[in-house]
Amino acid sequence: MTGDLNGRSVIVTGAGSGIGRAAALALAAQGDRVVVADLDAERADTVVEEIEQAGGTAVAVTGDLSEQAVVDRVTATAVERFGGVDVLVNNAGIMDSMSALADVSDTEWERVIRVNLTAPFLLSRAVLPHMLAAGRGAIVNTASEASLRGSAAGAAYTASKHGVVGLTKSLAVMYRKNGIRANAVCPGGTATAIAVEADRTAHGPAALGPHFVNLGRVSQPEEQAAVILFLASDAASNINGAILPVDDGWSAV
Repeated sequence: MTGDLNGRSVIVTGAGSGIGRAAALALAAQGDRVVVADLDAERADTVVEEIEQAGGTAVAVTGDLSEQAVVDRVTATAVERFGGVDVLVNNAGIMDSMSALADVSDTEWERVIRVNLTAPFLLSRAVLPHMLAAGRGAIVNTASEASLRGSAAGAAYTASKHGVVGLTKSLAVMYRKNGIRANAVCPGGTATAIAVEADRTAHGPAALGPHFVNLGRVSQPEEQAAVILFLASDAASNINGAILPVDDGWSAV
């Protein structure tokens, strides 16, 4: 249990599965104390058990991170249990139905934006006072290939992830003199449990289909987590505002 992140207080959202789980496990293996935040209590508790069985320290907090009360509870847990917030990994997210704009319902739009963009905004805002008081901090946001192009997802998801990029860049500029860094990873195709419920005969999926020929190799969550681990580390001390594709070259096509 050693590493350059040893002993930090870390929050990872969407940590019950996929990239979030892999990041939580990797950070804990470095010696970090991890708040495992997820909507699914059973999955979050399982990840905490995995970390503790490996000799690490973690605590689960469950709830919808697009709700301020849940954000406050996650932040308070990190501060009260681990003494502050050194690293925030905004990873939780949901997929849309790959719909073109004309077919997006108000319900889908509002839910995707709240989970994918509002939740990272709320949690970043909540932890900033603690990072500012400490004079340091690292925020790593999980954006997407869809934050780099218009041909990787539906209108709602694409807009939400472009918003994450803007939020990341604004944080980097506004707080770089305060010792706080903000960066984003942009995963390409990754083997996770995020469900895509799309009518492939509808306009959106049909229009997007031909573009996936350039997808490249599907990555494993641990490969994405390794990049998150790097961006949260002192090895990335001069990397701020980076939007980093992890996509086997998909974004280069």
